[in-house]
Amino acid sequence: MACKMQKTDENAAHPHLTGTQINYYHVCHRKLWLFSRNIQMEHDSDVVFQGKMLGEQSYERRKKEISIGGNIVLDSFDRQHGIIHEVKKSRSIEKAHIQQVKYYIYYLQKLGIQTHAEIEYPLLKRKEKIVLYEKDTVELEHILQNINKIISKSEPPPLQKKSFCRKCSYFELCYV
Repeated sequence: MACKMQKTDENAAHPHLTGTQINYYHVCHRKLWLFSRNIQMEHDSDVVFQGKMLGEQSYERRKKEISIGGNIVLDSFDRQHGIIHEVKKSRSIEKAHIQQVKYYIYYLQKLGIQTHAEIEYPLLKRKEKIVLYEKDTVELEHILQNINKIISKSEPPPLQKKSFCRKCSYFELCYV
């Protein structure tokens, strides 16, 4: 069985952070800050709804949404092979997707679960294998520190106009 448990005294290094926060760090620091303050606009977003429906309708035989520790939600996990499966609609923010999944691997490894991941893009009929290397762990720990700095500030980061702002669920909050 590829999913090996290792005894560890160390809990996950940042147990309060979510995969969504890792993703938002790479997309927009302002969005990260707002989301971390429980200002969540995703429930009104057509783009988020389409992505959620895609995830639910794709790969129907898999068990969906596995919650770990109350803050990590995997689209699905193949226990037999130790593979995290994450379904995404498009590759437009692929770096954010990859870092989010690397955080899931990192988090599970801190719990003693050896794993790797696949990001699946069903509309593109494409799959990307993700492995966490030692250099990724160092980079990820730096990112986690930066996220904690951003979310601990009393004011949101300044607005930075980006090409995908119009499709963002936080658009009206930032620009109206």
